[in-house]
Amino acid sequence: MRIQPREQILSIWESMIDACWDSEEWHWGGQGGSNAISDSEQLLCLLYPATEIEIFALHNPDRIETDVRNVLSRIGGPTRIGGFVVRLLEEYIAKNTDADGQPKFAAGHYLKSADPARSPSDAQRRLEVVDAYSMSLTVCMAGLRFLRDYQGAMWQGRPSEVLAVLSEHLSARLTAAMTGLVRSFVVNPMHPKTPEGQAIIQMLNTRSRTEQTVISGIKSSLERVRARLRSDVVLGQEKAVQELEDWELLFECGWSWGIAEDASHIDWIDAPIASASGIAESRPYLYFTMVALDGINDLVSPRVGELGLLDEKQHRLAQALRTRWELTQSYWSTVARFGGGAWPLEDIPWRTSDGEQSDYYSLIVSAVLIQDLVQRAASDDDLTRAVAIFDELAGRGRIIRRPMKDDPAVALHTPGVRLNLRGTESADDGPALQWEVSDFSAVLLKRMLQAARLSNNVAARDKLMELSKSAMDHLDQRRLRMGAVGLWDDPSGVFVGEADHSETEPSWYMTERLIECLVDAYRTYREPPPNWPELQTVARVMLNTAEHRFDQELLGATIEDSSDNRDALDRVERHIDDARRMIREDAATTFVHTLNALRELQGLVDGRDDASRNV
Repeated sequence: MRIQPREQILSIWESMIDACWDSEEWHWGGQGGSNAISDSEQLLCLLYPATEIEIFALHNPDRIETDVRNVLSRIGGPTRIGGFVVRLLEEYIAKNTDADGQPKFAAGHYLKSADPARSPSDAQRRLEVVDAYSMSLTVCMAGLRFLRDYQGAMWQGRPSEVLAVLSEHLSARLTAAMTGLVRSFVVNPMHPKTPEGQAIIQMLNTRSRTEQTVISGIKSSLERVRARLRSDVVLGQEKAVQELEDWELLFECGWSWGIAEDASHIDWIDAPIASASGIAESRPYLYFTMVALDGINDLVSPRVGELGLLDEKQHRLAQALRTRWELTQSYWSTVARFGGGAWPLEDIPWRTSDGEQSDYYSLIVSAVLIQDLVQRAASDDDLTRAVAIFDELAGRGRIIRRPMKDDPAVALHTPGVRLNLRGTESADDGPALQWEVSDFSAVLLKRMLQAARLSNNVAARDKLMELSKSAMDHLDQRRLRMGAVGLWDDPSGVFVGEADHSETEPSWYMTERLIECLVDAYRTYREPPPNWPELQTVARVMLNTAEHRFDQELLGATIEDSSDNRDALDRVERHIDDARRMIREDAATTFVHTLNALRELQGLVDGRDDASRNV
């Protein structure tokens, strides 16, 4: 199916209003109930498009688009919509703030027990994870932008006590989320002879080279990352960074599932989260690394600096996160493409340092690679090889292929890949906990759309868009058909017989990820079309032909030529001038102008032929 961001986002908003609004009260929660992560995801389904895409803006009643106004009409007229969003932000803050006024980031039902005979304890349900920090960061940034614009539109910049208090709460939550992300970042040094060191070496050795050759290559490729970790990453990770002084050690970096067990305190942040003891194993988790990078990406965008949303301490935290964001992307982008031949990433499935392997891990490393390529000039070779990886993952993930009976690939989607959260067993003497990820198709769609925005290769971009449409087909079949109709997620719509029952409650986890995909699709469509080299070549040939024929016409033109002929020649000249001016920026428009010029020239020839036959 064609991806139509405007129509599809409005369809989701309409379904949200039907499912969550009863004309008096907004109903929070979905599959599994309400918690800090689910509430953030639910709110972002509305707030993210409204603050990222101008046509969905809700802060100014005079500028709300007609179709947006119609979809939200159950809330009230245009003058009530902005106030409604403010109310949701107030409820969100109230629900996720404890009795002492401190932000809560409890993961709730997202935490699963690894022991079927035991359930997570209440204390374990209150554990905070990187997903909650990252989602809250995005909510708070979007919320602060909305309040800034709303105050300007409705209050003409005059102080509003309600908006000031809400902004203060959002800012406090933003500071806490940023602090949690800084303290959840980990550097994991290891000796090459340890099991995890051997796992990394074997994953990166795609050409059967000697172990020492691979180790030397890894150290050389990551030398700059290691140096910057030692010099620039101190806050919260002093001990691990000091170990990198030992040149013999390999390392990996990224985000653990929560605040790391060896994370040091941040003494200049006056909040409990800055000194709370962590229990998460100091080893990067690919999933939480991707989630953290996505959240920080919203923080480091140029818009944030332009709007002046951060205070002095937040600027300091933001700089720390930007450094970690850059180094993590550089690390995983480097190891994904390590060596001079086949990429380790092309050897699906990816294997992590703890011995786990999954197609999902290959997808996450691909996602980090694409995010890194977005930040710098991507080569056509990088993108072409990434297309082949996405194609393979779409097939292995049964996005473009039919699932077989008892197909193990279905587990990528339902129930999803389970990640063991090491350290959770120490919390309240409860069972070891796991985290379930089932967003394979949504992650794949988002990264393919991002890659398509980068590609200047006709075949690669066309393949990416075709794969994206197939992924959207797959996801469209997973919309709920009962209950919260039109929202996600019901895997039984695709994998008939694999799910226990048809879902009726919305999964904000999946619905929010679809919103992210559609926002990325909008950004892709908003970009000017690629100026294909192949089209430029054809356009230049046609333009030269048109200019030559125009010059021929001028040779035969006389002062006595009819005014119609002179007007036609003037139009031809304008078309040629426009075509010549656009050739470097927009070959397609050059092509159109050239065709119009040739059409006018042919009309002059046909006119003379008709005249000569009539003599």
